[in-house]
Amino acid sequence: MSNTETTPKTSKRTERRRWNGTDLGLIAVFAALVAAAALVPGLALNGFGVPITFQTLAVMLTGLVLGPARGLAAVGLYTLLGLAGLPIFSQGRSGLGILAGPSAGYIIAFPIAAGVVGWLATLVIRRTTKARALWFFLSATATSVVIVHTLGILGIAMNSKATLEQAFVSDLVFYPGDIIKNVLAVAIAVALHRAFPDVLVRRVRRRGLPAESA
Repeated sequence: MSNTETTPKTSKRTERRRWNGTDLGLIAVFAALVAAAALVPGLALNGFGVPITFQTLAVMLTGLVLGPARGLAAVGLYTLLGLAGLPIFSQGRSGLGILAGPSAGYIIAFPIAAGVVGWLATLVIRRTTKARALWFFLSATATSVVIVHTLGILGIAMNSKATLEQAFVSDLVFYPGDIIKNVLAVAIAVALHRAFPDVLVRRVRRRGLPAESA
């Protein structure tokens, strides 16, 4: 008896976790958003040819809005399409050759960062209704420093003749812009969560089940 009763409940929970057409549409839209942000003209100011773009804003916004799984999927889709040959990386670049350049670490970091900041955003949404903008900003900034900048520095050092110290110094130029972009990403994400409160966490009301992440 117990086995036959638990199986339907388990299957229903599994069905709620599956992506539907809306989820797939959001993944496609945010992948396009990241691509558009990458194609905005930027300046290569760090000394190794890595341009300053609005990409990190789009990546953080994607994670903050879609959560870990869909955020990772959206930015991962963008990355795979770029590596497959679509000219959607910064400055219209594409192909596997970019993994041998100074931007490789940043490119690899973007999907990971979207997943991590999405996970942190889910914790914030679930656990507090106060100061969400501040917590979102701290989540985005921490993710940017630990994931994006760390892998970016390693990529510069590995794919150029720079030392880790030189790569670290060259990466510092991105910090002021990242702070501004994180503020903008948080402002947009908070507005979207207010307008669409179920976009990240779907509140399951039936049978008293706990909320499940989308």
